[in-house]
Amino acid sequence: MDWYMMNCELLATCSALGYLEGDVYHREPDCLESVKDLIRYLRHEDETRDVRQQLGAAQILQNDLLPILVQYPQDKVLFDAIVRLMVNLTQPALLCFGKVPADAASRHHFLQVLSYLQAYKEAFASEKVFVVLSEKLYDLLQLDWEQRQEEDTLLIERILLLVRNVLHVPPDPTEEQGVDGDASVHDRVLWALHISGMDDLLKFLASAQVEQQWALHVLEIISLMFRDQNPEELAALGQGPAGAEHGEDTRELETLRQRELAEKRARALQRPSRHSRFGGSYVLQGLKSIGDRDVVFHKGLHNLKSYSHDLGKEPQRVPRRRQAAPESEPSHRSARNVRLFLRHFCQDFLEGCYNRLMLLVKDQLVREKAQQHDETYYLWATAFFMAFNRRRGFRPELVSETVSVRAFHFIEQNLTKYYEMALMDKKEATTWAHRMHLALKAYQELLRTVQEMDRSPEQAVRDSSQVIKSNIFYLMEYRELFLTLFRKFDETKQPRSFLRDLVETAHLFLRMLERFCRGRASLVVQSKRVRRKKKPRAPAAFTPPPPSTAELEELWAGLAPQLQACLEGKVPLPEDVVPFDAASETPVEEQRAEALLRIQGCLRRSQVPQALRLLRSARDVWPEGDVFGAADAGPPEETRLLREILVAPLPRNPPPEPEEPEDEEEEDEEEEEETVQVSEKEFNFLDYLKRFACAPVVRALVLLLRGYARNSPRTNHCAARLLHRLARDLRMEPLLFQLSLFALFHRLLSDPAAGAHQELVALAKFILGKFFALAATNKKAFVELLFWKNPTAVYEMTKGYSSLQEGEGAPKSRVPPWTPQEEQELRELYWKYKEVEGEDIIAAILAHLPTAGRTRRQVVKQLVRMGLASSARDFPRERKGTRIVLWTQEQEEELTRLFEEFQGSDDVLGNIMKHLTARRSRARVVEKLLGLGLVSERKELYKKRRRKSHGHGPGMAAAGVPGVPAQDSSAEDEDSEEEEEDEEDEVEEGPMEENWAPEEGAGQGLAQRLHQEGLAGPLRWLENCLRRAAGDREEDGVSHPVPLVPLTEENEDAMEDRRFQSLLRQLGLRPPASEQESFWRIPAALTPQQLRRAAASVTHHGPDPSGSPRDLPGPPKCPQDPGPEQLPAELGSDSESEEPVPVPVPSPVQSGTKRRRELDSEDEDGGNSAPSPLPPPTGPGLAPAAPCSEEDEEDEDPQPRGRRKRVRCLEEEEEEEEEEG
Repeated sequence: MDWYMMNCELLATCSALGYLEGDVYHREPDCLESVKDLIRYLRHEDETRDVRQQLGAAQILQNDLLPILVQYPQDKVLFDAIVRLMVNLTQPALLCFGKVPADAASRHHFLQVLSYLQAYKEAFASEKVFVVLSEKLYDLLQLDWEQRQEEDTLLIERILLLVRNVLHVPPDPTEEQGVDGDASVHDRVLWALHISGMDDLLKFLASAQVEQQWALHVLEIISLMFRDQNPEELAALGQGPAGAEHGEDTRELETLRQRELAEKRARALQRPSRHSRFGGSYVLQGLKSIGDRDVVFHKGLHNLKSYSHDLGKEPQRVPRRRQAAPESEPSHRSARNVRLFLRHFCQDFLEGCYNRLMLLVKDQLVREKAQQHDETYYLWATAFFMAFNRRRGFRPELVSETVSVRAFHFIEQNLTKYYEMALMDKKEATTWAHRMHLALKAYQELLRTVQEMDRSPEQAVRDSSQVIKSNIFYLMEYRELFLTLFRKFDETKQPRSFLRDLVETAHLFLRMLERFCRGRASLVVQSKRVRRKKKPRAPAAFTPPPPSTAELEELWAGLAPQLQACLEGKVPLPEDVVPFDAASETPVEEQRAEALLRIQGCLRRSQVPQALRLLRSARDVWPEGDVFGAADAGPPEETRLLREILVAPLPRNPPPEPEEPEDEEEEDEEEEEETVQVSEKEFNFLDYLKRFACAPVVRALVLLLRGYARNSPRTNHCAARLLHRLARDLRMEPLLFQLSLFALFHRLLSDPAAGAHQELVALAKFILGKFFALAATNKKAFVELLFWKNPTAVYEMTKGYSSLQEGEGAPKSRVPPWTPQEEQELRELYWKYKEVEGEDIIAAILAHLPTAGRTRRQVVKQLVRMGLASSARDFPRERKGTRIVLWTQEQEEELTRLFEEFQGSDDVLGNIMKHLTARRSRARVVEKLLGLGLVSERKELYKKRRRKSHGHGPGMAAAGVPGVPAQDSSAEDEDSEEEEEDEEDEVEEGPMEENWAPEEGAGQGLAQRLHQEGLAGPLRWLENCLRRAAGDREEDGVSHPVPLVPLTEENEDAMEDRRFQSLLRQLGLRPPASEQESFWRIPAALTPQQLRRAAASVTHHGPDPSGSPRDLPGPPKCPQDPGPEQLPAELGSDSESEEPVPVPVPSPVQSGTKRRRELDSEDEDGGNSAPSPLPPPTGPGLAPAAPCSEEDEEDEDPQPRGRRKRVRCLEEEEEEEEEEG
């Protein structure tokens, strides 16, 4: 598409703006509407920015918008619309496209928009335009805040944005190729801005108290104004005679002239006095050509030094990803009058605006009121204006806002953030490197300012610098910063200028630190050590065996007198014992279990006062269920509770078993525990300097010195001084024995202008002398030139290559080396057991390896190292349960025999699992039984649960009435892991809970006991829910499961009570069937008559328990005992409002309820032989709630036991099915 052929609608709109006749612009009547239409067109342009390109090609801004702006500033509405349109047209190309496009077509559009922006910037280099903008901005700023309307504030912001957009346009390198001192387009824009007085308005906005909201806008505009300037050169402008300003240029010209004269003299010496008509041919002995003969040279002898095998070859093209990062700093020097006005602007800004503006910007950055990455303007301003102040005369009070420890901390934080983002965000690494460079410059200038404060004649300023240095040298983060940046320097992402500033800053930091240490006898600094411990490889903690019953009884006999003294108040109880931590991430129910363990631990350590205080505090935190005793428990009750906690087998979390990683890949992915240990130590400067003695630092310094001819003298001095510190101060001269550095030395020594680099020449001669002295005794030194070295290699080069192996400074290896004999034996064993099927080859090798002490990991790594295996994944560990896959004929016959034997029992599958010889999962056994045709469906293998006869109460069962078969009780005493899994199967898979209907009077005795214990309110709520559900089912004629949703805290606590849940089970209500359900439900199978009978069972029969005597507990009632008539539910009661919600609630299970159920089930898993850790209290006035039989306990359990074991078994079965599949 030809962008010069405009869209017809766009062309008509532009034609309706007006026309230019000479210097006068005549606007059309529809000019304002046309401007609004253009704004609307720009809002709906496509991704190629077609409207923007067409307007740029037609030069609408140059020919129409700017003349309208200049000639009609009094039309406020039109002026506002024109400014809006120009702000849109001049916005940066990066904002239009998001980023620099990668594909060619989009990149072409990007460059086209950029070219139009450069044309716009040239049009804005007019005094008339900036005079109009300045006058309009001045009039708006004259308005008080109460007179300023919202449109006035928007116009101020748009004018500032327009100035920002114009200054942001980058220069065109093809158009601006003038020498330094010529006025570029950017200089002409700055001069127009200065002539119009816009710079004074910017200083006013930066200093006015009522204009704080424009702080970041002003700082951004100022940073763009000084984009091409060097602060030190700007500060030196106008100091001394005019010729002194060009001192740097004069020195550079003198260096080039000396180099040219030296080359001319060298050519004169090489050229023979008598010209030869024939160049001649020569044989270079000892220098082989492509074949075996010597090289034949066909040129004159004066060209011999320039001979190379690479002559005539095309240079190899460097891939784009390996090319050095381009420099972002311009090298243009502005015109003198522009630099003079900028210097005066800097002086005025420092004296009246800098501290206040930087404070406002820092506050907005800290409070996150600014936009993303606006901190880069703050970093730039810190570096620029502090450098100008230091070079201009150094007045520390002018930059006091940014000379502090807080400023160091802020810059170090941003520098670290940019560094980490450059490592993670690979696509935008160049952008992050540029931001990192800005932060590094600010950090460098802070150090230079502190160094300048040391030279101040005022004692207070010198004391402030000492305080700052004490803080930054004490913290480890500031000392480790330069090491990190050196080690992660990447020349493809970071430009050479970043390396230059890094070397200069590191040199300055080392010099300041050395002088700081020199004036003190000792320096104590902070040290942080990160300890990483891998969880799987952590050694298993030794758990002592639990004490026996006799030992606990003996311990209790010794604790009884001390406990009696504490209960009588003779021994004070500690006050700092807290059983509950509200800020902890541990759930409340788990903290309750931990409180029990803490009480038991205190008792077993004979800490009776702490145990008693923990018990009472835990009773206040967890009063529900009387787990830690009743609220009014006396000394006898507390004594009994403490004794029961002491002897109770409380479940403890076993430590994780150590597992050796299979290979190196898995070891890298292991979860690690990091602990940071902060300590203080005495600082040694030489030990800190040794940290720089590594290959990355030396490689970066050599890379910087390759451009020594282009570097400034200060840069070369800093790099040479760092190399001198490593070689001379640390006595590690072999660290610099590297071929690339020697090639640099050769180029330096043969340079005719080497006289300008005397420090580098001296360093080169020193290093070369040390090398040849070492080469006289160590013939391998020439080979060592090919490798970068570390301190270990340096030590071996100077002391001998066997010195470290003999233990003279190197730590002994934990893994013994493999001898040739052991490698041969390993190879033979590998080939011997490689073809054996069904056997772990590594286990077989370890069993027959003569050398003891080898681990599986060592053998696998050695096999990979010897080339017998490609990786450690070739030897996977054998997983549990994967070996037994197929059923043999004997195993099938055994399974058939066991099925026929236990076919009539209550638990067919459980008995088969107990007596099966080969250990298999339950899923495999069920699948085989179905495959053999012994059962037709899985229901036949469910455990048959026998419910107690409701004709016998708890008291009759306790007296020996045969409510439950005796073998069931004995079987419960011998409950095992398999039976726990069976019970889980019954709840999750068996349909008996849904279709089971309660008998008349079921749960009546338990309801009476719960009523006596204070659960009258929840019982009335349950009764109303049952009656309302019955009425709804009679009215609608349709039955749906109705969830019981407790809306009060009392009812919610009751729903979590185990005895209340047991009552719900007896009434036929269904617990949450899966993790997707949270509430108990009234099953759909219950008829209205059954629901009314269940409601009558929970109705209270008898007088108020508050009037009954509380000395003796009442006898438990039998469910069949007749009671008084059913009491109707009161209308308007609280329980009446708590209606069952007929809509299923798909919220997840409440975490607290689930954890409490798991905790209670774990307490029961401890076995029935030992006493329960915390039985329900049976104090005065409380009826015992003991169940009739073992199966009653099983019915009352709100959640099947063995939950976690069952889940673990199911996961193992799924893994086995995936492997076999």
